[in-house]
Amino acid sequence: MKIFLTGGTGFIGSHFLNLLSRQDHKVTALRRAESKPCIKIEKEPEWLVKEMDDLDVSDLEGCDTLVHLASIGVSPQVATWKELLYWNVTVLINLLEISHLAGVRRIVITGSCAEYGKSSELYDFIPTDAPLKPTFPYAASKAASYVLANAFALENKLELCYLRIFSAFGEGQFKDNFWPALREAALHGKDFSMSPGEQVRDYIPVEDVVEDILFACEREDITREQPSLSNVGSGNPVTMRKFAEKWWKQLNATGNLKIGELPYREYESMRVVPQLDDSQNKHIARSDLENL
Repeated sequence: MKIFLTGGTGFIGSHFLNLLSRQDHKVTALRRAESKPCIKIEKEPEWLVKEMDDLDVSDLEGCDTLVHLASIGVSPQVATWKELLYWNVTVLINLLEISHLAGVRRIVITGSCAEYGKSSELYDFIPTDAPLKPTFPYAASKAASYVLANAFALENKLELCYLRIFSAFGEGQFKDNFWPALREAALHGKDFSMSPGEQVRDYIPVEDVVEDILFACEREDITREQPSLSNVGSGNPVTMRKFAEKWWKQLNATGNLKIGELPYREYESMRVVPQLDDSQNKHIARSDLENL
């Protein structure tokens, strides 16, 4: 399989490249001239140095699968409404049109659990058919991109796999996200302030996320008549407090874990946990087999 990858220098994209380096697939990865991978890449792919909105049909000719990981405004990074609309929606539709003209057969796109927004309050385990009720700009732009990509795939008979990722964490993650900030404080003997931590989340190692992305590329049960939508999580919901305490102990932190020093964020959902389908999540299916 020949894969065209966007977002290859990002947190998830860098790990995906390392997974692909141990496979037989060929990959062309898009990057900007100034971009560098978040982690060390085991084997350099064929890099295409270009802006995503400058791509044309010739760039994707000969590719079987488009894996689209690139987006802007991922929390806690900030982007304007116009930037989110342009890069996460308009440029995506242009990319889908180019891919279709180039003969790309399958499209794999990563979304966010934040697309569910207020719907998380209605479910202990959020199904993929839950209403999309995003509460902030980035989440709204991703929800819009899903609706448009799904319709585009149906109209043009493309195989689409859309993956909504829950609380991914790991090496190379943006430094101000919860887990890297916690680890940084623990490793340097600093105190770490957080909310009361009763929010329930599904934390999934990035290594498992990229396995699910590759699985979406390789699945043989995807048809052009029915796009696939799946949640990507660990299946192990835990409070942020317990997650923090576990890592604080595991990292042998000498500072103080200051639980409850910060308030909850405005509009924060107290439980965001996915309903998972073993047939769509390779790492879940593998874990079940290992537990037999």
